[in-house]
Amino acid sequence: MALIEVNNLKKSYGQFEVLKNISFSVNKNDVVAVIGPSGSGKSTMLRSLVHLEEIDGGTIRVADDYLVKDGVYAKSPEMKQITAKMGMVFQHFNLFPHLTVKENLELAPKLIKKESASIIKNRSLDLLDKVGLAERANAYPANLSGGQKQRVAIARALMMNPEIMLFDEPTSALDPELTSEVLQVMRHLAQNHMTMIVVTHEMGFAKEVANRVMFMDQGAIIESGTPSEIFTNPQFERTKAFLKQR
Repeated sequence: MALIEVNNLKKSYGQFEVLKNISFSVNKNDVVAVIGPSGSGKSTMLRSLVHLEEIDGGTIRVADDYLVKDGVYAKSPEMKQITAKMGMVFQHFNLFPHLTVKENLELAPKLIKKESASIIKNRSLDLLDKVGLAERANAYPANLSGGQKQRVAIARALMMNPEIMLFDEPTSALDPELTSEVLQVMRHLAQNHMTMIVVTHEMGFAKEVANRVMFMDQGAIIESGTPSEIFTNPQFERTKAFLKQR
């Protein structure tokens, strides 16, 4: 059974259709790269999976639970349990500036999971070590580079032990030299079999790390396939035109 199943997702702002009958599934351990021009609906689609965007129709199932079925959302307590299965990393870090790196990681587990302080502390230090920032545990976000902030954001999302990680253009706000350190952490997650959906402009990452690539344009999935299929033998002119510009 697919870990995420999406069927006929629809979203409009007034007369403008942002998502047009989006359907796809993601299996456990998949790394799905979502590519396409700006304004094609990629981020809206991703945000709808964690109910940061409310859809107008369609179905989203996560593991065995329906976040929304035929346009009807689960009740609030169930919705929180379902969205907690997914960790999200945004383009602009969204760290709390008044908290240290370690405190940023530990806040949500303390409030939501009600775990012991020692368990939370050990997990935060372990994750900071994994993203190469153990020595910055007591630093504040203002004293970090953009790449370091994004690695903290990844570690923070992992603190909740998600089954799926969602990345919304995690390197687009970074200078090129800082991009590689964030992509390296994401590669490591993929090597450790984390299920991931990554909206990205990094074609090299999509070719190298993803096992499936979806190309979106004008609110629709135009085509989907392996990196080899999409990058070396795209079937649609819109895909070919987009990749030619890259």
